[in-house]
Amino acid sequence: MTPLTRLTTSLALGLTAPLLALPTIGAASASAPAAEQTRGQARPLVIGHRGASGHRPEHTIAAYRLAIRMGADYIEPDLVSTRDGVLVARHENEISGTTDVAERPEFADRRTTKTIDGQPITGWFTEDFTLAELRTLRAVERLPDVRPANTRYDGRYRVPTFDEVLDLVGRESRRAGHRIGVYPETKHPTYFDSIGLSLEESLLAALRRHRLDHRGARVFIQSFETRNLRELDERTDLPLVQLVSNSGAPADLQAAGVDRTYADLVTPAGLRWIAGYADGVGAHKDLVLPRGADGATGAPSNLVSDAHDEGLLVHVWTLRDENQFMATNFRRGEDPRATGDAVAEARAFLDAGVDGIFSDHPDTAVAAVRAWRRDQRRVG
Repeated sequence: MTPLTRLTTSLALGLTAPLLALPTIGAASASAPAAEQTRGQARPLVIGHRGASGHRPEHTIAAYRLAIRMGADYIEPDLVSTRDGVLVARHENEISGTTDVAERPEFADRRTTKTIDGQPITGWFTEDFTLAELRTLRAVERLPDVRPANTRYDGRYRVPTFDEVLDLVGRESRRAGHRIGVYPETKHPTYFDSIGLSLEESLLAALRRHRLDHRGARVFIQSFETRNLRELDERTDLPLVQLVSNSGAPADLQAAGVDRTYADLVTPAGLRWIAGYADGVGAHKDLVLPRGADGATGAPSNLVSDAHDEGLLVHVWTLRDENQFMATNFRRGEDPRATGDAVAEARAFLDAGVDGIFSDHPDTAVAAVRAWRRDQRRVG
């Protein structure tokens, strides 16, 4: 893409250079070889969403290990910071739903209300704890009403650091005889920048320590915000993935006063702009298979084909086995917690052309990919 094309696209989106610091042509092309290698693969990726979080409390070493042993190609740690600047794996920096902190009287005075991405949130936050303090807490199941079987593991596991996750990936790669990928997400980067705990430097330093900072490493870096990905594009050859939701807008654009939403970013012009700094989009599944008024999926949208036209991968999130998370045409029975036809759901997204799927149940996703590939070979 030429600088003029980039500028024209940005202006069409209302994304002006002073606000967004448009990427340069050199930086935009830096990670392209890694993306092209992945883009040409025969098998769609399975990403263990927060590990095998349908089977173990999310973002624990046990969940990550199980995802790998179920056959996930990548595991996904969400990254937030402690007060002393250590990256740890939690879905959010507010941890009352994923640890036993609310039951710990010694930390009762840490409960507070903060504004995160423009929203008031009350609870306990990782940035108010040192790593040593956080080590005293134990993980719990975030969705106990949905996954009561997982509550048997409450209290067994501590909050892992990103370095510990990378250590696990190294050990499991050696055990398996092939490289397991890691797919970190920086959570609320604008907020963490605002309190002096920038995530990106620590992320790149950890990857460097584990020799995962080179172009051929099995690493994707993802974010729901845009500015930090554009900054990372200047600093790393690793492939970057722009997360896009089915509602709302990137927090960094909102903070900068830019009135543009995720819906704007998945238009052809928006995808063209994303391709200037990223190698893929991580799309909410409803953006790929929209649901009708009856809650059932219909024909695929143009998102996958439009993204592929710009050389972007498409990884869709998040597939889960339980009925309540599925479109109505994949559900089985009336119990929202019962298992639906998750293999059929996964295959529908594979048929729509996605390059990878995030799943809370990697065993289901792996089975679906294998069956889909067998069928593809028969047809071929």
